[in-house]
Amino acid sequence: MIIDLTPLKSGIKDEIIIDENLSFNEEDLKMTELLDLKEVKATGNIYIDSLDEYILNLKVKGTMILPCSRTLKPTEYKFTSEIEENLEENNENFKKNQKTIDILPIIWENILMEIPIRIINPEAEETKVKGDGWELITDSEN
Repeated sequence: MIIDLTPLKSGIKDEIIIDENLSFNEEDLKMTELLDLKEVKATGNIYIDSLDEYILNLKVKGTMILPCSRTLKPTEYKFTSEIEENLEENNENFKKNQKTIDILPIIWENILMEIPIRIINPEAEETKVKGDGWELITDSEN
């Protein structure tokens, strides 16, 4: 998602508004626990603050499809990520004289941080935890 910074640099605009639906390729998903990402939307802006630095301010919402920790069935998990980032501090490739910036890697990194450690499918709550001669013991039980 490449953003043209020229209107900010030239003073034509005070901010660049971002309102985009995002999609990610299967190659990126294969390197994570994610089975799929649906309805991912980024809204926010890029502006120049009083110190003359570029600030990215975004809210990213969407639905992750993850394997259930108990049954491995695909399970939906809605997420929201708030991103406020100084583009010059956190992006070693960003230079003040740059005309464009790709913010998709920043968004992807923040989505990955939202992946829960464990997710249970609502149907898995009914999963059998005790049977003839066996029972499931959790860490909290002796």
